[in-house]
Amino acid sequence: MSLPITVCIPTRNEAKNLPICLESLQGSFAQVVIVDSNSTDETRAIAETFGASVLDFRWNGKSPKKRNWALQNYPWETPWVLFLDADERVTSEFICELEARIPKASEVGFWVRFTDWFMGKPLHYGDVFRKLALFRIGAGEYEQFPEEWWSDLDMEVHEHPVLDGALGDIQARLEHHDYRGLHSYIWRHNEYSTWETQRFLWLALADGAEWGKLTSRQKFKYRHLDKIWFASLYFLTSYIVKGGFRDGAAGWYFAILKRRYFTDIRLKISEARRGGMRE
Repeated sequence: MSLPITVCIPTRNEAKNLPICLESLQGSFAQVVIVDSNSTDETRAIAETFGASVLDFRWNGKSPKKRNWALQNYPWETPWVLFLDADERVTSEFICELEARIPKASEVGFWVRFTDWFMGKPLHYGDVFRKLALFRIGAGEYEQFPEEWWSDLDMEVHEHPVLDGALGDIQARLEHHDYRGLHSYIWRHNEYSTWETQRFLWLALADGAEWGKLTSRQKFKYRHLDKIWFASLYFLTSYIVKGGFRDGAAGWYFAILKRRYFTDIRLKISEARRGGMRE
C-alpha cells in the first residue's frame, strides 16, 4: 500500500533532473504533484509520463510563492505532504522508515536529511544538509517576507515551514543530485547569496516576533553573517570538525565553494551598507 503522503515538487525547466526524482517515487506515495512555473523544456511531458499531476503556477512577484500557493490552493487528499526539489530523490531506506513511523506519528512535521552529490561523488560527511520538508497538511506554512522589491525567486528556497506542534527527525537520508553541473550550481548560489544578504538586512530591522520564528541555527547565522570570521568558521566546522575531509577532493571543493558563498554574502552586505547594491 502507498504511504498517505502527497509528494509536491516545484519545477521550472527541470527536464534533466526530474526523471530520476520521479522514478524514485514510483509505487510508494499516494500522489505526486508538480507545481510548474511555465517550463519551456520537457518538464511537463516528463511529469505526465510518470503519472504526476501538473499544476500551472504563474507568479505575480508577490506572496504566495510556489510552496505556499500549493498549500493554500491545492485540494489535498492525504494528511501529509513531502516537498521535494526535482534534483532530490528518495531512497528505499527512507521509504522504509516512513512506513514504520508515519502511521503512528504524533509529530506534525519531520526534518529530513540529504546526501549531497558533488562533482559526481556522494558527500557522506561535513555539514549534512537537512530541511523540514515533511509535515501534516494544516500544521503551518512556509515563512513569508516582504521581499517583492528584492527577490525574483518564485519559490521558497531557504525559508522553513513554521509549524504548530512537535517535530521529529527522519534518520534515513534522501539524495540530492543535480545533473545540471557546476555552472548551474555557481549561478544559483550567486542568486542565493543576494537573497540571503537582503534577508539579513531585513531582519536587522525586524521586530522580535520575526526573530522568534527562526530556528536556533538561523538565529546564529543571521546574527553573524556579516562577520569576517563566519565563512572561515563554517569551513573549519564542516571540513575539519564534521569530517568533510573524508570525502576526498569533492569534499574539499564543496567546502571551498561554501566558504566562498558565505564570503560573497558578507561582501554584499558591506556593499549594501555603503549604498552600492542594486535594488
